[in-house]
Amino acid sequence: MSTRQISPLVSRIITDLKDRISTGECVAGARLPSEAALTATYSVSRTVVREAIAVLRAEGLVEARKGSGVFVLDRPEQGRIPFADLDIDRISSAIELLELRSAVEIRSAGLAAARRSALQLEKLIEGHRLLVGRVARGEPTREADFEFHYLIAESTQNQRFAEFLSVIRQGIVPRTVLGSSAADPVLKAPNPHLVEEHERILDAIVEGDPAAAEQGMQIHLENSLGRYRAFLRGAGA
Repeated sequence: MSTRQISPLVSRIITDLKDRISTGECVAGARLPSEAALTATYSVSRTVVREAIAVLRAEGLVEARKGSGVFVLDRPEQGRIPFADLDIDRISSAIELLELRSAVEIRSAGLAAARRSALQLEKLIEGHRLLVGRVARGEPTREADFEFHYLIAESTQNQRFAEFLSVIRQGIVPRTVLGSSAADPVLKAPNPHLVEEHERILDAIVEGDPAAAEQGMQIHLENSLGRYRAFLRGAGA
């Protein structure tokens, strides 16, 4: 998986650990430092470390063993790496990814509403507050948007949801302009209802209402799909 679409902090950890594996500093079968140790070493949050490890796992470089830690594999898995050919410069790829996200994230929102801890709820509220601030200041919302969805995935208490988002992270928040021909304002401008849609999801999670949380996420993702499909129809015409 390419790291060019992930945050600099995550990319730095991935690059460093790959170097340590390729040079033999971390040999096959060796256990990587603990999550806490990596957090301290790179001065980043646990979320950043988990995201980096998820990418290495997706590339077949390491594997997680329950109760034991993360270990270096003998060699990357052979064959096609899932999502390696994802091209978010193509509208069709953005649509494919949103359709896949709908199958996962709607359920994720419901589980988060039923299972979230008090600490996770605080993080979700703070994450939404940061997004609102970025929108108000006219700043890019890509990272804040991803973080909100990632926090929801973590709140399911099922690590696979968060790992899935990490694997597809390079396209989870598509660029505001897709390719040189993307002149239509529907893609130039950010989602005008982003804050409102996120608030609907957050309110349902706060209230512990799985059905409302799933409905809110469904509306959010379907609205995004609608925008891209409309642009695709316009491009075709």
